[in-house]
Amino acid sequence: MKLNTIKPAAGAKHAKRRVGRGIGSGLGKTAGRGHKGQKSRSGGFHKVGFEGGQMPLQRRLPKRGFTSLTKGDTAEVRLAALESVTAEIIDFAALLAAGVVPASAKAAKVILAGKIGKAVKLSGIKVSKGARAAIEAAGGSVA
Repeated sequence: MKLNTIKPAAGAKHAKRRVGRGIGSGLGKTAGRGHKGQKSRSGGFHKVGFEGGQMPLQRRLPKRGFTSLTKGDTAEVRLAALESVTAEIIDFAALLAAGVVPASAKAAKVILAGKIGKAVKLSGIKVSKGARAAIEAAGGSVA
């Protein structure tokens, strides 16, 4: 196969409809735009949501809540992932170095998912109640 010989499948491509090419084409004169009005004119467009001057729907409806800007900043760390970290005291920098959390994360929280067999010392990391109990049961500590 050569790049210069590749062609689309038969029937996959078809010629674009040529409007405004005479009465016999069926799309002559107004070229499918109808008569008069904003959409029939060249350059006659309006922005998305425009309702002819009427107050648009998105402005008529009440606003509720907000989108948190810090929602994706905290990375979840499974209990089982802590075993792959070799540092004595596991902090956020150790998790980053081990590749357990993405580089875009600003904080980490350990959640109860999987099992932990070795004792680990956590420092400066958020921990869920269940994960704290599992870490302490395995002989570890959370500071």
